[in-house]
Amino acid sequence: MELKSRKDVPIELTWDLTSIYKTEEELNRDMEKVEALSSAIVKNYKGKLDTPQKINACLDDFREVEHLLILINHYCDLAVSVDYYDTYNQERNERALNLISRLSGDLSFINSEISEQEDAVLSEAIAIATENKHFLEDIIREKPHKLHPETERALASLSGTLHAPYRIYNMTKLADMKFDSFMVEGKEYPLSYSLFEDNYEYEQNTAVRHAAFLNFSKKLREYENGTAAAYNAQVQTEKTLADLRGFASVFDSLLFSQKVSQEMYHRQIDLITEKLAPHMRRYARLLKKIHNLDRMRFADLKIAIDPEYDPKVTIEESKAYIEKGLSILGEDYVEMVRTAYRDRWVDFAQNAGKSTGGFCASPYGKNSFILLSWNNRMSDVFTLAHELGHAGHFKACNNSQSLFDTDVSTYFVEAPSTMNELLMAHYLLKTNPDPRFRRWVLSSMIGHTYYHNFVTHLMEAAYQREVYRIIDAGGSVNAETLSGLMKDTLQKFWGEDVEISDDAALTWMRQPHYYMGLYSYTYSAGLTVATQVCKRIEKEGTPAVEDWKKVLVAGSTLDPVGLSKLAGIDITTDAPLSDTIDYIGEIIAEIERLTEEIEK
Repeated sequence: MELKSRKDVPIELTWDLTSIYKTEEELNRDMEKVEALSSAIVKNYKGKLDTPQKINACLDDFREVEHLLILINHYCDLAVSVDYYDTYNQERNERALNLISRLSGDLSFINSEISEQEDAVLSEAIAIATENKHFLEDIIREKPHKLHPETERALASLSGTLHAPYRIYNMTKLADMKFDSFMVEGKEYPLSYSLFEDNYEYEQNTAVRHAAFLNFSKKLREYENGTAAAYNAQVQTEKTLADLRGFASVFDSLLFSQKVSQEMYHRQIDLITEKLAPHMRRYARLLKKIHNLDRMRFADLKIAIDPEYDPKVTIEESKAYIEKGLSILGEDYVEMVRTAYRDRWVDFAQNAGKSTGGFCASPYGKNSFILLSWNNRMSDVFTLAHELGHAGHFKACNNSQSLFDTDVSTYFVEAPSTMNELLMAHYLLKTNPDPRFRRWVLSSMIGHTYYHNFVTHLMEAAYQREVYRIIDAGGSVNAETLSGLMKDTLQKFWGEDVEISDDAALTWMRQPHYYMGLYSYTYSAGLTVATQVCKRIEKEGTPAVEDWKKVLVAGSTLDPVGLSKLAGIDITTDAPLSDTIDYIGEIIAEIERLTEEIEK
């Protein structure tokens, strides 16, 4: 099918950004208001942050500025994300980004001046703080890496420019790439980024699936050098900032804000690459056998075990699945789900120029906004449950914490989302004892939840680690280097069981996560926590659920180790990850047994 223009999409399939600003005038008023507030902060506090009382008073005003900038940024950016062809929204978003960069520079003195105070002053400021306590603790933690105030101001003013590589990547991917249709057995098939990732990767017809992958890859290759240049600019910028701030490596710099150690980072990549690979190779061999493939290719890895059994699900029908599947989290949580459908938190539409994949944005003080493209598959139900996990998490912490205490570490942030996918699967397993149904649910867990987070994103993370090692050593990367690194990464994981072509190596061009620091590995980290908590819930029931609710409320008042401990999980050891990998192996073994039973 050809994708519609955004203007032709039914409004009920789109999200409603008027819950942030009802009119353009409201947006403009807040832009003027935040400028005035910032000017007042400069006038009232610059050069004067030398007492605990003044520090807290300044931060109280600064929180209001930050809140307004969050609303302005989300409103403008979300409008662009659903239609990269809309030049008006792009221009408005650039205006917002310029405003944010300018005010960030003007107000950079706040952190700098507070950092320069004696520890005794800061300790007293923390003691009398109400909503600024953890913000001040973070300033103390960041002290060794602070630069001269004028340098900090310059960097803050350049924040929009420093994020330019990500915007260039998105513009190339979502606005510039125009895909030609392709032919299979005399029939013409349209192609786009979203059609490939949402449809053709799961296509049952092998000839169509392979032709789509070939033509998709051909178009990617036309843009490989420009995309590589944008990515190289991103990682070189991160390396420069790491050096300027005195970090020993770019890894230390990027992990600093996550509040996790290099040991925890490397563990996820090394342990999964070593111990999960044998299980996933068995799964690949099973797919090959079931689908009678002459050889297993990278383009075949996302096909379903039993595609004819995969039920079609409308948006309306998905409500019942999600409400029942997540009911264990309580009536308040289910009511949030109902509200998300009723009040148009979700952008279900498929249209040209829309961002691929899915995400959830949760501006402080407002409802969440979930982007996905609905294809009437049960996998879409799992995706929506995942994004509602983010919505439920930030609804809980935003309602309970200061704005400064809602910036949850990316190491942990995917735990609530993947938890919802597991809860959905466990609910479905209890609804029907039929072996074919059970195999379908279990294969959905492997083929979607665990494959996406423990394989797709883990391969990204392993590849990304090699990129940063090159950058840390003073090198640079180009398209040839990046394709080589990705191909080596995939071959190491899949061994002789999956054919990794030069087209498969272009996978490095497809993910935006590389522009978000060390984010890719955190999907497996979050799912590790979610798996262990879900097992607790299955075993203990209400006490485990109540612990999980405390975690959702805590926001960033605890680091990932503290949040996990609150949920009853110790992530300082290998045990949770090793147990999760074993659990994945057990699921694959059961899928194999069920397949034998069904075939008999």
